[in-house]
Amino acid sequence: MAIVIEKPSLMQRIVPFLKGFDWPLITIVLFMAALGLTTMYSVGFDHGSRFAQHSRNMLIGATVMLVFSQIPPQRLMRLALPLYVVGVVLLLGVEVAGIVRKGAQRWLDVGVTVIQPSELMKIAMPMMLAWWFHRREGQLKAADFLVAGLILAVPAALILKQPDLGTTLLVVASGLAVIFFAGLSWKLIIPPVLIAAVGVVVLITNESSWCAPGVDWHVLHEYQRQRVCTLLDPTKDPLGKGFHIIQGMIAIGSGGVWGKGFMQGTQTHLEFIPERTTDFIYAAFSEEFGLLGVLLLLAGFTALIGRGLMIAAEAPTLFARLLAGALTLNIFVYAFVNMGMVSGILPVVGVPLPFVSYGGTAMVTMGVGLGMLLSISRAKRLVPT
Repeated sequence: MAIVIEKPSLMQRIVPFLKGFDWPLITIVLFMAALGLTTMYSVGFDHGSRFAQHSRNMLIGATVMLVFSQIPPQRLMRLALPLYVVGVVLLLGVEVAGIVRKGAQRWLDVGVTVIQPSELMKIAMPMMLAWWFHRREGQLKAADFLVAGLILAVPAALILKQPDLGTTLLVVASGLAVIFFAGLSWKLIIPPVLIAAVGVVVLITNESSWCAPGVDWHVLHEYQRQRVCTLLDPTKDPLGKGFHIIQGMIAIGSGGVWGKGFMQGTQTHLEFIPERTTDFIYAAFSEEFGLLGVLLLLAGFTALIGRGLMIAAEAPTLFARLLAGALTLNIFVYAFVNMGMVSGILPVVGVPLPFVSYGGTAMVTMGVGLGMLLSISRAKRLVPT
C-alpha cells in the first residue's frame, strides 16, 4: 500500500512562524519605519544615495528583528553571560590594539572585518544584569546591587576611555534601567539626582570662569569640556563650535506649526544643518514637517515605549521583565538625547534618532532590541491558559 505524504502549503509554513507575534508592536514599528523612510527621502534626496542605503539598513534591521523574535527568552538568558564576557574581552582588545580614527580608539580589526565592540555592550549589558538579578531573585541583598554596579562600571569605564561619551551614556542608561527595575531603593536614587541637579546649577553659575580658555576640568577630555561650554553659550563661537546647535535651533524654529513642506526645507537643503541625515536629522524633520510633524513623531515613540513597558509588565520571568524594561527605556534614551542635543538642551554626543537617522550599526542594534521584545511578548502569548 502506497503512503501519500502531502507537502505543506506555503501558508501552512508561514502560519506557525507568525503565531504569537505582538501585532500592536509590529504595527507601531511599521509606522515608525514609514515615518523614517519618508523623512530620509525628504531631507536626503539630494544627498547621494542615502535614501537607498537607509532602506537597505531598515531591511537588514527587520531581518535581524525577525530572527531574534524566534529565540526564546530562556535561550537569550543562556547567552547573557557569554555575550558580556566576549564584549569585555573585545573592549580590552580595543584598549591594547584598537584602531584610532578621528582621535578616538574605538575599533578593533578581527581579521575578516573591523568591529566596534562598544555597540555589542548596548545589548549585552542589559542582558547580563537581567541574568544576574534573575539568579538572585527572592534573595536580593545590598551586596547584589554593588555587584551589579561593578558589572556596569567595568565596560562603561573602558568605553569612556576610548573616548566615546555617547555610547557610554547609552550603555550606562541600559544598565541603570535594569538596576532600577530590579528594585533599587529610592533612598539610593534621590541623593545622586540631587547632587547632579546642584552640579548643573553650579556649572551654569560659574560658566564664565570655568569655560574660559585654558581651564582644565580634569574629569573630561578637552573636546567634551568644549561641548558642555558650547551648550551653555553657543553664541561665543557661532561659526565654529556653536554652529551645529545654532543652526539646529534655527531650523526647528523656522518650521513653525505646519512646517515648510515635504522636501522644502531651506536650512536643510542649503547645507546649513550639519549631519542632516544622521545626528541632526531631527532639526531637518522639524523644519519640513513643523510642530504637527514633531507631535506625530513623539506620538509614535510614546506608543512604542508604552507597548514595550506593557510587554515588560506581562513578561513570564524576572529576566524577561528586566530585559524588556531596559530595552524599552533604551529607545526612550536614544530619542530623548538626540532631540535634546539638537534642541540645545543637552551636549552634542552623537546619538542617532531611532528609525529616522541614517546608520547601519544603530539600525541593527535597534532590530536586535525589538526582536527580543517580540520574543518576550511571544513567550507570554504562547503560554497555555
